[in-house]
Amino acid sequence: MLVIGNWKMHGDRQRLAEVVAIDRHVRRGCSARVALCVPATLIAAARGSVEAVVIGAQDCHQAVGGAFTGRLSASMLADAGAQMVVVGHSECRAAGDDDAAVGAKVTAAIGAGLEPVLCVGETSAERDEGLTAAVVVAQARAALPGRVVEGLALAYEPVWAIGSGRLPQEGDIAAVIAALRRCLVDLYGVEGSDVPILYGGSVSAANAAALLGIDGIGGLLVGSASLSADSFVPILAAAG
Repeated sequence: MLVIGNWKMHGDRQRLAEVVAIDRHVRRGCSARVALCVPATLIAAARGSVEAVVIGAQDCHQAVGGAFTGRLSASMLADAGAQMVVVGHSECRAAGDDDAAVGAKVTAAIGAGLEPVLCVGETSAERDEGLTAAVVVAQARAALPGRVVEGLALAYEPVWAIGSGRLPQEGDIAAVIAALRRCLVDLYGVEGSDVPILYGGSVSAANAAALLGIDGIGGLLVGSASLSADSFVPILAAAG
């Protein structure tokens, strides 16, 4: 089971105390693999503060280097101490990342030795049109690497559920996971059976256990509830 916290644009050095508290819980016997994707400004300090938690980044640029003011390459993030990177998050797609850019970021992440977590998800309009499975499978096929690499994970995040407090029906989530699993097996054969598929979007301590009980789910991608140990640890406890 893999549980990833995505802090988004939250956190300064004072919040490192939360990283330490979460790491302390994991060291005490959490069976899940736990990661925190923190702002780039905190990666080095967070990596130096943990023993058991994986520290990740929230995005990367697809180029190795160049005239991209304010952007960070995958190799820069790895140099800062990141071990993982989320790519294709709906917020980045909304800002302009198309499938080709997301795929290039996956390639860049792998090249830098980072574990890529590929996000896919449908909009409310696509859901209403019955296109959920088609959309998420198309996004996955367009960006997945040509082979299974260490740490590769998929995260299903319906765009309309993120930060809204709304969740798909458990059966709908299971259907999407099954469609993505078929895609992975089609691309990679038996190796595709082992790539974890996470759910993300308004995950909380109140719904974590139910979500983790959905057939085929491999973990959770958690947003605001990962910002403090008080709200994140109960989610980790639900994961085992």
